[in-house]
Amino acid sequence: MTKLSRETLRSRIAAFPRTTLAHLPTPLEKASGLTRMLGGPEIWLKRDDCTGLAVGGNKTRKLEFLMGDALATGADSVLTFGALQSNHARQTAAAASRLGLSCHLILVAEMGDRENDWYQSGNVLLDELLGAHVHPVRSEEEAVTRAAQVLEEARAEDRSVYVIPVGGSNAVGELGYVNCALELDEQLESAALKAPTLFHASSSLGTHSGLALGLHALSSMMKPRGIIVADSLTPAEQLTEIQEHTNALAEKLDMEAPVSDPSQLDDRQLGEGYGIVTEAALEAISLVARCEGLLLDPVYTGKAMAGLIEAIRTGEIPSNEPVVFLHTGGTPGLFAYRETLQSVRRPD
Repeated sequence: MTKLSRETLRSRIAAFPRTTLAHLPTPLEKASGLTRMLGGPEIWLKRDDCTGLAVGGNKTRKLEFLMGDALATGADSVLTFGALQSNHARQTAAAASRLGLSCHLILVAEMGDRENDWYQSGNVLLDELLGAHVHPVRSEEEAVTRAAQVLEEARAEDRSVYVIPVGGSNAVGELGYVNCALELDEQLESAALKAPTLFHASSSLGTHSGLALGLHALSSMMKPRGIIVADSLTPAEQLTEIQEHTNALAEKLDMEAPVSDPSQLDDRQLGEGYGIVTEAALEAISLVARCEGLLLDPVYTGKAMAGLIEAIRTGEIPSNEPVVFLHTGGTPGLFAYRETLQSVRRPD
């Protein structure tokens, strides 16, 4: 593939409807305390927890394009899906509120043994504060049925509902992470930083797909490393789906898609499943909080950082090779795991 200039990639992205929601560019900063604590390579943080919309997070980048598309099609409402503690749902509710759109959130509430705060605090509390219509359901099958009911009710009232997939992960939303790749490429050059690996949490795959395509288009040496946090697909199935996402996105931007690489997915931190906290994630949350004054969450960034820490400790990331961690947000999720987090041992 012929390398695209930043200007060319930027102009292709600009051809699509977009609305401004995020504080961009987000910072790229060195994690000096964590670097010292681990005694390994320089660790840099891409702070997409600082996007600004209702506590921030990575979904805001996607929502700039999804909401832009919704407005362009004349929608007066949006509908999306997720788990009860979905960060995507919270940011969608905030975006809809800012833009004057009605918002329906169809959220799977029954996900095994959860502590009481999972049902009452964190993101679900913020969803209600933001004015969203929250529809709790017990399964993905029930979510599909409830969505059909909401859409039928909207048609009867002559309203237009724009449907956003789980995580905002389609070729429209993923434009936000092609744009992030462009932003990060410029920051790496400005910092004279040559970092081959970008660690991030991988769930609905849109962040990974957008980054993979954007970095490939710019011929960047950096490759995304997705730490798998969801168990709905096997790693092989995730790899196939990433390729499908990337192909669709590449077609949208009139460019060639990279071939997905199995080494760019890592399921060793998943533990017993989505949203089930691991000891490694708890250690990562504690280390980063005490070394950097920075908050990770138990579902996404805690497990992703645990993957980075393991790669450093095992020597998979050489000590002389800088590494970047994408902080995708998720702070409200901490409050849904209050009892678990209170069990973490305090320093002597």
